Amino acid sequence: MKRTNLVLDEQVLDRAKAVSGLRTYSEVVNVALREYVRLKTYAEIDQFASSGAWEGNLAVMREDHADTR
Repeated sequence: MKRTNLVLDEQVLDRAKAVSGLRTYSEVVNVALREYVRLKTYAEIDQFASSGAWEGNLAVMREDHADTR
């Protein structure tokens, strides 16, 4: 863990603590940071969804056993 001093909007911090049900400001800030990273990561992944960067047959790729018919 890193100890640091932050200047935060007190009203936003209090509101976030209230709606999250978390007990401490540190918990609120840590949850908010994790959520921010998660959202940014998904946003970066989504940009590839229709980019044409990958071509192939996903159904075939997912087959992990020989056809026994």
